[in-house]
Amino acid sequence: MRLCVEGLSVQRAGRRIIDNIGFKLTEGEALVVCGRNGAGKSTLLRALAGLLPTTQGVISLNRGVLEVELAQNTHYLAHADGMKLALSVEENLNFWANYLAGPSHPRSQSIPQALSIVGLTHALRAPFGALSAGQKRRAALARLLVVYRPLWLLDEPMTALDQASRARLAQAMRAHCAEGGIIIVATHEPLGFVTTRELAL
Repeated sequence: MRLCVEGLSVQRAGRRIIDNIGFKLTEGEALVVCGRNGAGKSTLLRALAGLLPTTQGVISLNRGVLEVELAQNTHYLAHADGMKLALSVEENLNFWANYLAGPSHPRSQSIPQALSIVGLTHALRAPFGALSAGQKRRAALARLLVVYRPLWLLDEPMTALDQASRARLAQAMRAHCAEGGIIIVATHEPLGFVTTRELAL
């Protein structure tokens, strides 16, 4: 698996936010995107996820010599958790598992397994809206685990997490890279594991 970004530029409201960015990542690598507020970290992730149009450049994801569909191989976690307040944690994760599901993959976790990894097993049937901010973030992170996708795009994933939860997330990211996944993280904070690359905007 290899992600290749070449000459990428993105404009928002007529202003160029990302200008001629390029990098390559292969399986097992993590990239931290850093920079001041407004530097374009979230814009870059949204463009990579296909949620913002690019003004120029190429984004490609390859498995061997074949290019694969980027959207179907990518998890994008933004600032918002993307969960329904009135539904239980289990119901939310069931929705995402069904919505995101492609061919079954041996690295996909069951909902109880995913919640165990993020330390939230006890909240399986709790209404999402009743959770604390940190618990909501952990439930959203469990989405990454219930359907395996090799490329993770994470925007400030440590937000609202306590030290124990950050350690759990760091372990999940280490495991994902060890299994050949690729991670791009926009963050101001240390991730808790050695990253292989850094991109300063």
